[in-house]
Amino acid sequence: MSKVAIVTGGTRGIGAAISLSLKEAGYTVAATYAGNDAAAAKFKEATGIAVYKWDVGDFDACATGVAQVAEDMGNVDILVNNAGITRDTSFGRMTKDMWDAVMDTNLTSNFNMCKAVFDAMRANGYGRIVCISSINGQKGQMGQVNYSAAKAGTFGFVKALAQEGARFGITVNAIAPGYIATEMVKAVPQDIVDKIIKGIPLRRLGEAEEVAKATAYLVSDDAGFITGSTLTINGGQYMV
Repeated sequence: MSKVAIVTGGTRGIGAAISLSLKEAGYTVAATYAGNDAAAAKFKEATGIAVYKWDVGDFDACATGVAQVAEDMGNVDILVNNAGITRDTSFGRMTKDMWDAVMDTNLTSNFNMCKAVFDAMRANGYGRIVCISSINGQKGQMGQVNYSAAKAGTFGFVKALAQEGARFGITVNAIAPGYIATEMVKAVPQDIVDKIIKGIPLRRLGEAEEVAKATAYLVSDDAGFITGSTLTINGGQYMV
């Protein structure tokens, strides 16, 4: 029986690429989404991957959603926390609602989702958790105090949980993508994209599939000795 994987925010962008990569690797995949029913339906039809709708910032919704996936597919062996949003503006204009929305979806979701799967992973003596962070959580980004804080917090979350999970056969790692050629980035004015690319030593945007393949490796048995680590995929834009 194939291992079961949940990918949050798994029907669009980087998440969709991860969902597809894990399916191609032989996993049974459940892709979650928050609100775009049309995109989720199109993704399901195109890939055959099951989709589930819930808000990863809602603790109870995560518990209920994971329980449903487990009932439908079996215990969850792999969790990829990919769901994320932006509410960018200068700090002077940033509202409490903008801060809360980003923190709930980008950071608190890690707790919500991991809490929902951790006990079963521990009982099974096996688990793979990957949290998708960002280059802007490593270096900070003007106009993204909320986003940078949430993504930076993800690194601490991963390092701490990795230490708790290790003795139960659970690995916990992070991936920090740089600028990837997703719909969101492509929507940025071309002159801004050109400036971004000039700051990347490899002189191009990354591809979602590159992040997806790295994720597939981290959840594989071949990566069993890697935990508490951050894999940066940014074309050399920020080296740590």
